[in-house]
Amino acid sequence: MKVLLTSSLALAGFVTCHMASAAVAPNKQSDTIQTSKGPLKITPLYHGSVMLEFNGKIIHVDPWGNADYTGLPQADMILISHTHADHMDPVLLKTLLKPSTIIVTSEAVNDTLNGCCGVPETIRNGEKKTYMDVEIEAVAMYNLKFGPTPEKPWHHKGIGNGYVLNFGTTRVYFSGDTECVPEMKALKNITVAFIAMNPPRTQSATDAAACVKEFHPQIAYPYHYRGQNTQDFADGLKGSGIEVRLRKLEGEQ
Repeated sequence: MKVLLTSSLALAGFVTCHMASAAVAPNKQSDTIQTSKGPLKITPLYHGSVMLEFNGKIIHVDPWGNADYTGLPQADMILISHTHADHMDPVLLKTLLKPSTIIVTSEAVNDTLNGCCGVPETIRNGEKKTYMDVEIEAVAMYNLKFGPTPEKPWHHKGIGNGYVLNFGTTRVYFSGDTECVPEMKALKNITVAFIAMNPPRTQSATDAAACVKEFHPQIAYPYHYRGQNTQDFADGLKGSGIEVRLRKLEGEQ
């Protein structure tokens, strides 16, 4: 797929791109960002699943067993956004856990897991907590209009979390399943944003592009985009100064 690069970032050497080594993430494309505290390696895996490597630690975001995790390392930390099966997979979680693994999630996920995977650390919308020298901010994720009925959105406010992870001064945002809510538009100083786009559960690719312009991250990745044309997202951000990275995620069309 075509990747649009912001020339100022490329010229500054801010980002380097490379293929992940076969021993760590076979057949997955990874990008490395130089943060103020060392390199951050980002590997989009499948749908809403992403793996991060930072200072020798592995962070898995919304791991789902439909992806091929063969050969991937176990987690030092796992972030889970909400209780839907494509984000919270207890069977896979058990394989990724080490005795020291920290799971960070919402109270609803903790209740649903019901002790299957240790005792997760919980964080609520708007809270900030630090684990493994990474400050984590929980951002509201919810539907404004999409749902079976107007009174029953697919995602209720306060049930799940999007996340901002702070690696020094580098801020990485994972939207989770959400529309363009005020909490997203109010984000500041985001370096990398992963934005979900697959209506009717979340916003469309075109609407996602318009929302991203509101908080203007330096780099934007479409993810969780099943059935959407991610080029529509890239086209919607042409001329914005935002670098768009299109990745062919396993299992996405």
